[in-house]
This record gives sequence, structure tokens and C-alpha cells, in this order.
Amino acid sequence: MSQKHPIVAVTGSSGAGTSTVKHAFEQIFTREKINPVIIEGDSFHRYDRAAMKEAMARAEEEGNTHFSHFGEEANLFEKLEELFKTYGETGGGQKRLYLHSDEEAEPYEGLSPGQFTPWEDIQSGTDLMFYEGLHGGVVTDSANVAQHVDLLVGVVPSVNLEWIQKIHRDNAERGYTEEVIVDTILRRMHDYVHYITPQFSRTDINFQRIATVDTSNPFIARDIPTPDESLVVIRFKDPVKFNTDFPYLLSMIPHSFMSRRNTIVVPGSKMGLAMELILTPIIHDMIEKAKKAR
Repeated sequence: MSQKHPIVAVTGSSGAGTSTVKHAFEQIFTREKINPVIIEGDSFHRYDRAAMKEAMARAEEEGNTHFSHFGEEANLFEKLEELFKTYGETGGGQKRLYLHSDEEAEPYEGLSPGQFTPWEDIQSGTDLMFYEGLHGGVVTDSANVAQHVDLLVGVVPSVNLEWIQKIHRDNAERGYTEEVIVDTILRRMHDYVHYITPQFSRTDINFQRIATVDTSNPFIARDIPTPDESLVVIRFKDPVKFNTDFPYLLSMIPHSFMSRRNTIVVPGSKMGLAMELILTPIIHDMIEKAKKAR
């Protein structure tokens, strides 16, 4: 961890809704005039799209039916830890992008969707690093990414809700059939249990959305439950660490309540408001301390 060059990481599974939290942080960065370097977790996958398909095929031939983007074999965990460590010490490091679409690939001559841009040095003078992806708090025998993060935020819908969101997103945005999506979920389950869920015991704050409608069979759900059809459970690992003012939050967020001494529950429609109220003072204090330390 570093006061001079703080690192914020948002971690969550595919389809969990980390982009919602990313948007909340972007609003804070704009309002507070913070200049972040953005790191996308997909850029630390080991393989591009074509190579991943080949690696999966090889793994299946060898009897490995759970080779996935969630696991250690398909990611550069040691290089991710190296980046976090280097940034915390110097404010520098190297990053790249994974190009998801034609639109993202257009500025890069000779590159296509599913490929990586070349590694490049992070520009100097950034205020903090912001990571959003699958492995912001991962720990393995060879890499400990979590130890370098100053604020680790988890986005963790209930599993059935997460699957509903993934099924609808992958079908609508990527054109995948239900059969392909279910096969992906099954293949990732081993790595989900061993690499994704343990991170949420290390997070400083978890945002867990829970549906208040029946999601018992996510594979037949016609719609994603709306914010008004859900609650968000917000758990603080150590409320003292960030001077969390629960009475203030309860007064500012209508219909919120405490379920445990370190947990506040808010209506799903108030998730964005809750994030702004909770995260803004944390980021503000982090930047002020960084300025003084420099």
C-alpha cells in the first residue's frame, strides 16, 4: 500500500455489475478533479481471443474441463502484482488494453477485436490508479495482488442474480446462445470458487445486490430484476478504517437500515447514491494524504 500513489481496485465476476461501480468512481473523479490511470482487468489475461480458444481446446484434450479466464493459468497475476507494486512505489508502470470491439480497435492500425495493444509506460503525474476487473484482490502461491491495494471494493450479486445478468448481457450484447453461456458458467465454476469468491473476504467494502423477486431458476428468467426489485447489502470490513458514519448514511438514504454492526442495507434504486456518499469522502481523504506525502 502507498500513501503517495494510492491504488483503488473494484473486483467482481463476469456479469456482476462492476461497470456500475466504475461509473460511480468516474463521477467522483470528475467532480473532485482527480486524474486517474485506468487499468482494465481484461488486459492482464494471458491469451488474446484466438489464442484462448486454442488453449481451451488443448486443455479439454488433456482432460481439463475448467480452464477459464477466472483461473491462474489464463492470467498474468504476477505481472499485475508487479504493476501494482511499481505504481505504489513510483507512480509508474506498464499497461496495455484488450480490444473488445471494432470501435475499440479502430484507433489501433493493424489490430483487431480480441487482441491486445502493445505494453506502454503509464503517463507521469496521475493521482491514483483505478483497476476494474476480475482479480483486483487475488492471492495465489506466486502472486499477492491484494496486499498492494489501498481501497478494495467488491461487487457481488447473489449467484443466481449474477447468472441472470450474465445470460442477458452475453445474449443481447455478444449474441451468444443460452447453451454456450451455460457451458461457460459450468466451465468457470471451479475457478470461480477458488479465485473469485475468496477475494470478497479481503475487500474493504462489498456491494451485494439481492433480488426481492423469484430468481430460483436463473436459466429461464425473462428479465433482469430492476433496482426497485432488489436490495443492496453493503458490508464494511473495518468501518473504523474509513471513519464510516452510519448514522449519517441512514439519514441520507431513505428506507436504509443496519442489519449488522458493519452492514447497511439500502434499496436497489439507491445504490448509486450510497456509493457516492460512501466513496467520495474516502477518495477525497486518500488524495489529500497523497498530496501531503509527496
